[in-house]
Amino acid sequence: MNNGPVLGHEEEVGRRTTFRLFYPESVFSDPIHNEPNTTVILTAFKPLDLKWLWELLSGGKINNHGFWKKPASNLIYKPYQIRILDPFITRTAAYELLHFPKVFPKNQKPKHPTTGIIAITLAFHICHEVHIAGFKYNFSDLRSPLHYYGNTTMSLMSKNAYHNVTAEQLFLKDIMEKNYVINLTQE
Repeated sequence: MNNGPVLGHEEEVGRRTTFRLFYPESVFSDPIHNEPNTTVILTAFKPLDLKWLWELLSGGKINNHGFWKKPASNLIYKPYQIRILDPFITRTAAYELLHFPKVFPKNQKPKHPTTGIIAITLAFHICHEVHIAGFKYNFSDLRSPLHYYGNTTMSLMSKNAYHNVTAEQLFLKDIMEKNYVINLTQE
């Protein structure tokens, strides 16, 4: 998902990526991470995300205004590798699986599922069996790593206003207890 590297982390994540979900602020731009057999799927959270992809593919000028951080200004993937996720999947994750409200109070930022929960939702629609790994937030130590790569810590996720990690953790606990997924992460 997103810019989670495979190269150098094969022991943790394997050697192949069939699908990689991303959004403009999270896609790789360094060619070292290109996997020619990967299908990359744009998860559009806003109309600007689609415009960004169109500008990249058509050679237009990228406008960085409206993104929470600067989006990629080039793609390492070929057009034949790119798909756009049907918004039905994101809506299903948000409203049916996480039970988010469709309207948020004016004093609250709207929440949306993490790319990980969206990926699990997509997997439920296209896979016979779903295995997951790494879906555990350690809020007891905010200095613990957020991902298997990089230096980002749990403190970033604890301050995140765009995700409801409590709802996501309850959802993950539920699907593991009901054996809807096979959890590969060692406890």
